[in-house]
Amino acid sequence: MYLERYALATLPRYTSYPPANRFDPAVDAGTYGGWLAGLEAASTLSLYVHVPFCRTLCWYCGCHTSVPNDTDRVDRYVELLMREIDLVADRIGEGRPVVNLHFGGGTPTILDPHSFLALSARLRERFAFRPDAEVAVEVDPRGLDEARIDALAEAGVTRVSLGVQDLDPQVQRAINRIQPFGTVARAVTGLRRAGIMAINADLMYGLPHQTVQHVEASARAVALLGVDRVAVFGYAHVPWFKANQRAIDEAALPGPEQRFEQAEAAAGVLDAKGYDAIGFDHFARPDDPLAVAAATGRLRRNFQGYVVDPADAILGFGASSIGSLPQGYIQNEAHLKRWAQRVDAGELPVARGIAVDGDDRLVRAAIERVLCDGAADLARVADAVGAPVDNLSDAFRRLRALEADGLVVLHGWTLRCTGLGRRYLRNVAACFDPALDAAPGRHSRAV
Repeated sequence: MYLERYALATLPRYTSYPPANRFDPAVDAGTYGGWLAGLEAASTLSLYVHVPFCRTLCWYCGCHTSVPNDTDRVDRYVELLMREIDLVADRIGEGRPVVNLHFGGGTPTILDPHSFLALSARLRERFAFRPDAEVAVEVDPRGLDEARIDALAEAGVTRVSLGVQDLDPQVQRAINRIQPFGTVARAVTGLRRAGIMAINADLMYGLPHQTVQHVEASARAVALLGVDRVAVFGYAHVPWFKANQRAIDEAALPGPEQRFEQAEAAAGVLDAKGYDAIGFDHFARPDDPLAVAAATGRLRRNFQGYVVDPADAILGFGASSIGSLPQGYIQNEAHLKRWAQRVDAGELPVARGIAVDGDDRLVRAAIERVLCDGAADLARVADAVGAPVDNLSDAFRRLRALEADGLVVLHGWTLRCTGLGRRYLRNVAACFDPALDAAPGRHSRAV
């Protein structure tokens, strides 16, 4: 059911708490160095490597990326990434166990095979990867040739996420991403032939000229390919923040109710194809680790969205990357030149961050359980972080309005989202955020 009041709300996606728009320059390289030194010896790690380059710029994109004018620029970036890896590893010591590695972007597969293998090797030299560690890479199918597929396999990649977005030619022209179904299918076939069997697909709704029929056709197409997971993201039109979005014809964008219908249509197709709904925007086959984690209360949420990642800390490498440690969050310089200058100087290239206190940990834990489980025993959540559950009293008062609208059921200190409330999970989560800035333009729409 479309509820305009909730669908139009601009809210964080809560891939962190506090959200990244509250990070502050007061948390700097010195702070990060101290946090790294303070990591316990047995702490497990997740590594994130950001590659901020693409061959062409998609007009919908909100990521930190650009189109390089020559290969030397990309090669230089890889050299600096290796230096940053060494800077961090030197501060925490050798042999830290890694349970997850994720290459994001941009387009990580813009790297030539030699560079990708060298970068992967440096990470394995400086950190101790567990035999069952997941190694995931975000891939643009349009540039995935045989040599790059072979390099992914040789580097031990276990999961690939394919950017698909929408398969209709008119929509693709409107977002500057021409990518026929055959291109995606060839990528899937090549990856499986190389032994990379775990494949995700990213779709979008709310794009220019997009209709319910387009969304349904794209969802059916990726299901036909047998992908294991599908993420369905709503396009956030923020041309004042991302200049490339100014190329999009605003008159061609679907309205709020049409966006909602498209999100529901994608969910309907994927449900009919046997996928389990995970949180508010992911879907997975019932035997996929993401679905298993959701069914057993082990689902997590971080900057990659919904994940199966038990790490104690996430270390980010590359321009704009974000890290998460027990003490708080840090973000690297997003400006490529400033990031390069600081790494060149032997500095940790941190631009900003935020330390978390006991109340933050309580709110973060409550939001994560709501977004992952659609329910929460808040007394148990508070006990797990060593905080009084009464600290969530204000949140419970805010939830009463959502209960009156049929989104949640409250009993004692327990919360359960209704079927209707599952579509508005971000609205439910926002009730726990005492410092929410819901100003238009600062966050994306809830649906």
